[in-house]
Amino acid sequence: MSRPVRPLVLGMLLTRFALAPLAAQQAGTPAPAKPRPAAATTRSCAQIRAAKAARPRRKAVAGPSVEGITEYTLPNGLRVLLFPDASKPTATVNITYLVGSRSEGYGETGMAHLLEHMVFKGTPCHVDIPQELTEHGANPNGTTWFDRTNYFETFGATDANLVWALDLEADRMVNSYVAKSDLEKEFTVVRNEFEMGENDPGSILEERVMSTAFLWHNYGNSTIGARADIENVPIERLQAFYRKYYQPDNAIMVVAGKIAPSSTLRLIEDKFGRIPRPSRTGEMKIWPTYTLDPPQDGEREVTLRRVGDVQVLTAVYHVASGAHPDFPAIDVLARVLGSQPSGRLYQALVATKKAANAFAFSYRLKEPGALLATAQVRKEDSIDSARVAMLGALDSAVIRPPTAEEVERAKTEIVKNLELLLNNSERVALTLSEWASMADWRMLFIHRDRVKQVTPDDVQRVAALYLKPSNRTFGTFIPTDKPDRTEVPTTPDITALVGSYRGDTTLAQGEVFDPSPDNIDQRTSRVTVGGLELARLPKKTRGGSVNASLSLDFNNPEGMKGKRAIGQFTAQMLLRGTKTKSRQQIKDEFDRLKARVSVSGGANAGNARIETISANLPAVLRLLGEVLREPAFDQKEFDELRQQTLAQYEENKSDPQALAFTAFSRYLSPYPKEDPRYVPTIEESIAEVGAVTLDDVRRFYAETYGAGHSQLAIVGDFDPAEVNPILSSIFGAWKSPKTYQRLAQDFQDVPATAISIETPDKANAMFLAGINLKLRDDDPDYPALLLGNEVLGGGFLNSRLATRIRQKEGISYGVGSFVNISSEDQASRFITYAIHAPENAQKVEVAFREEIDRVLKDGLTADEIEKAKQGWLQNQQVGRSNDGQLAGDLQGKVYLGRTMAFDKELERRVAALSADQVNSVLRKYIDPARITVVKAGDFAKGKAEPGKP
Repeated sequence: MSRPVRPLVLGMLLTRFALAPLAAQQAGTPAPAKPRPAAATTRSCAQIRAAKAARPRRKAVAGPSVEGITEYTLPNGLRVLLFPDASKPTATVNITYLVGSRSEGYGETGMAHLLEHMVFKGTPCHVDIPQELTEHGANPNGTTWFDRTNYFETFGATDANLVWALDLEADRMVNSYVAKSDLEKEFTVVRNEFEMGENDPGSILEERVMSTAFLWHNYGNSTIGARADIENVPIERLQAFYRKYYQPDNAIMVVAGKIAPSSTLRLIEDKFGRIPRPSRTGEMKIWPTYTLDPPQDGEREVTLRRVGDVQVLTAVYHVASGAHPDFPAIDVLARVLGSQPSGRLYQALVATKKAANAFAFSYRLKEPGALLATAQVRKEDSIDSARVAMLGALDSAVIRPPTAEEVERAKTEIVKNLELLLNNSERVALTLSEWASMADWRMLFIHRDRVKQVTPDDVQRVAALYLKPSNRTFGTFIPTDKPDRTEVPTTPDITALVGSYRGDTTLAQGEVFDPSPDNIDQRTSRVTVGGLELARLPKKTRGGSVNASLSLDFNNPEGMKGKRAIGQFTAQMLLRGTKTKSRQQIKDEFDRLKARVSVSGGANAGNARIETISANLPAVLRLLGEVLREPAFDQKEFDELRQQTLAQYEENKSDPQALAFTAFSRYLSPYPKEDPRYVPTIEESIAEVGAVTLDDVRRFYAETYGAGHSQLAIVGDFDPAEVNPILSSIFGAWKSPKTYQRLAQDFQDVPATAISIETPDKANAMFLAGINLKLRDDDPDYPALLLGNEVLGGGFLNSRLATRIRQKEGISYGVGSFVNISSEDQASRFITYAIHAPENAQKVEVAFREEIDRVLKDGLTADEIEKAKQGWLQNQQVGRSNDGQLAGDLQGKVYLGRTMAFDKELERRVAALSADQVNSVLRKYIDPARITVVKAGDFAKGKAEPGKP
């Protein structure tokens, strides 16, 4: 992934399917099947190993230590952060190179991101990196941003995995293939990723505004780069870029999780300490950034005209760098403006129905950066009225200074998020990339401490300094005799700033926990409280963290008819106010309690998720109980929610992914319109949302909500004896007026068809192919189908489909397959997807069908099956080490009447599979003649441009 982007949301079945996990799997670049010449390195693995062994192992020098994180420095300049956390059975290795789009020269835009793809192509000693990542059950990725590029993998904390991960990162630091043959195929993949962003007018508008705000500094360039540079960059320039920046003295590595610091440090010294420090002279010299934009001397305006269904407004202000003393107050100011629902933008735009959504945030960067504000406006609403209201809200921060309440609320939210982050060593390991590239990793803690000290006067001062019309990119240039310009201060001396910093007290450490199914079952107790079935897994965790997952089951198939939108609205309204607390007061209290709480639901169930700390769990549960049992159902909040929901659906009307998944689901689930399983069109969903009234919601809640059939799982640092009475008071006597009856899904044996949807002026297209399957997850065939799909379209870029469509032909950024399996009905589905340029639609389908035919004819090999087993089994352990995921899994197990013994048996059956068994099951269920294909994109334009790849 080249940069932080809005999640890709797709309609699937009766829910919305987020592509983010799939996209995350595709964010790197595939490795080759065998070595190739003409690369950044031409030596064999044996030569590389021999040369490295001949060099002495250099020892690291201990440096500063803050809140459990200790820095070490190798003589070659590599900085190493070790963050032991015995409570997690996983380890994370994250290496960050201090090079991003800010470092690119003329003709090099997008080079840092392109190189991110290329170093997944392998080395002489690690020829097939995606395959290795899959075999080790790792959750990996690579990302690029303005100031850095990073690569990470989280894996089961074994000595063998740690040795492998460190050897991999040390090897591809200096021995990666950066070959012309790979570049020729990969640039189309990166261009495909570029085109994905081109589908979102809001993202493109932000790029245009940033490029207009920054006339000279590279922060004005999109990280993905210019299309011409992506397509035409010479391999020699890319290889030189790699040799210059991918060096130990330009990198910082974090190893976190269940590690032994002393032995881990020795491993790092052995793997990285033998890499020589480069000579920083001539072309290898890394110059500091000295290009800065002059003070902006008047408003600037950008207008973007493209196909779309929602209007967007964006304003950008130049602000200080992330390390500057002004930035904590800027961070608070952004939340005063953009928080929901108390933020000034929200109140001026959404609460008055001038916009469907409004938010603000600040980029925390190494050099002077930007504060951004955005509003989304429905087509039917006035963009001019929204613009006036938006500018008025932004200017109000100067005219009407932020109050003590607004500032305290923003500070509480920021500190809460940072403190919850510090409870999770894996999240810390990844987040430190941003702080290290911005200035120094210790700035994470310094920023937290600074935020706590921010006063309303500080926020008023930075608002007056930075939120000037002359410092804004949004408006029109107006000559003035006395220009009022903002001199953005330079970045302070980071060495002096962090030199004596020691941080706060170290967080409580968690216990060593074995995430095996047997141990989870042994540690989990189950009780019944009224109609609530409760699974409890108490354990000591870092920072006293605790996660919970709740499901309230209600209604019956007859009662669900016509209630799809009403059920969704009812769940979404619960956090928007109770009989004694407003939406803002609920949010403030959860922030004060350091809790992340979400509530969702539909026509037959309500769900809640909790993440908080041990000391606050009782209060969080009581507040959640009030949210669930005493909703206010305020008319103003309802109107705002409906506007936001309509805007979200309307945005999907021209989106290829949403349209493709909707058509795909409608065809494979051909229920009549009166059936609650019916899949509506986007237009029908909009009509349903528009027809919902607040009375409908109130009536639905009164007729359905209750805990007569419900499940709750709690995992983490808590006392069951303290929690049980609270749960009893909330759920004990709370019964749904309706008896719960599950809505069964039927197997639909629909014939294959082909559907093509035109989406004019969309740079990216969507390919979907799938088939309904008559089986569920306890079927004897399921383990083989699961493992077969892992090789066919799962894994990390090394599947058959990814290797063919992305690696070999370079025509899709995101490609893969999955089995959407049911635990209750013999109604499951096999689905394949690919995101591609419209002109490559035929190539994608041909490649897909050829690979399916090849697998069915020739079969998967025993080696492929064995490696897939190893990776999948390790990945199950990694998943169970995530307490939030484990809480959701246990809650689902309670609903199904299962224990973790089901997972143990599934893993045993997977481990025992042979290639013949897997191939037999694939041939049994995957019939090419029954596969339905849906395509959505601007195919008319693609046909008009036949010469392009």
